[in-house]
Amino acid sequence: MIEIICSHLQWFWLGIMVLCIVVEAMTTFALVSIWGALSAFIMIFVSRSGMDFRWQLLLFLVMAILLVIFTRPFVMKKLKLEKNVTNVNTLEGQEVLVVKGVERFNKGEVKAVNGVIWAALALSGENIPEGRVCIIRRVDGNTLIVEPKQEENHE
Repeated sequence: MIEIICSHLQWFWLGIMVLCIVVEAMTTFALVSIWGALSAFIMIFVSRSGMDFRWQLLLFLVMAILLVIFTRPFVMKKLKLEKNVTNVNTLEGQEVLVVKGVERFNKGEVKAVNGVIWAALALSGENIPEGRVCIIRRVDGNTLIVEPKQEENHE
């Protein structure tokens, strides 16, 4: 098997390049295996030099690792592929006022401290009447998942 690979190294590296591109496409462009594809592309030309397969494999691995380490962060930043962080997550833990009752199978509406009205669902599926103060437990799309604030007993 190794003899067949060594006699057709250009095709071997072309196959590795295609495999890396397919893996990259299947991983929603995490920009990890694409560097292996780039390294394999370079190896197609290096294989024409007659270099021993072990050295080619070592060179391929070194190039791929160096490309991942040194170019991936730059490309991720330029393509803006990092997760978009928004200020919506800062709402978690804040108090809101129910302005339209929240029912088990119907969204209600709550008013945040900044005056913005949001669609809301109850965390436990319970009904929450209008006028009740709730705590935002999480954000699901454009809907706040809320829980009624526990009444404090002052005795």
